[in-house]
Amino acid sequence: MIAFSDMYKNLFTALAIYLCSSFVAATDSVPVEEFFDESFGDLPEEISLAQEDGKKGLLIMFEMAECPFCHWMKQKVLNKKNVQDFYRQHFRIITIDTEGDLELVDLSGNDTTQKDFSLKQFRVRATPVFQFIGTDGKPIRGARLTGKAKNAEEFLLFGEFVVNGHSTKMAFSKYKRLQRAKAKN
Repeated sequence: MIAFSDMYKNLFTALAIYLCSSFVAATDSVPVEEFFDESFGDLPEEISLAQEDGKKGLLIMFEMAECPFCHWMKQKVLNKKNVQDFYRQHFRIITIDTEGDLELVDLSGNDTTQKDFSLKQFRVRATPVFQFIGTDGKPIRGARLTGKAKNAEEFLLFGEFVVNGHSTKMAFSKYKRLQRAKAKN
């Protein structure tokens, strides 16, 4: 009878450890909806709001509903508190559905649809695409990430790459190598 009781005790202990570790792992996650700013699809207005808030510009996430990599980014990266804090500090962030028929005002002030804006103006053919737009209303040179990041740390590194102006000087792959070399020293 004692062995049976010990088995339950061990099972209970294992379950308690599992639940506690799950809670700790989940505490760095926040709702992904908090990553994005509310938008009415007027991109010049979005740029003005970013300027008023002293931000570097606009971050557009081009996505589509059935994209597994978009879902992965939302579940594994964009829901991290440190990612949200960093990006929201520096950018106004909106999402655009690459298959969407909703109307929006493009960066030049012209009416278009999300679908046409994505394909015709930004040549988005795969998702997700993270496109950074400066406060001048123009894409920031070298500041476009296509596909999913490896993890939250890489996505944060890409944000630092853009915020610190490195995207205009070198490719992200080179920047990553330089940062790894610095970390080793």
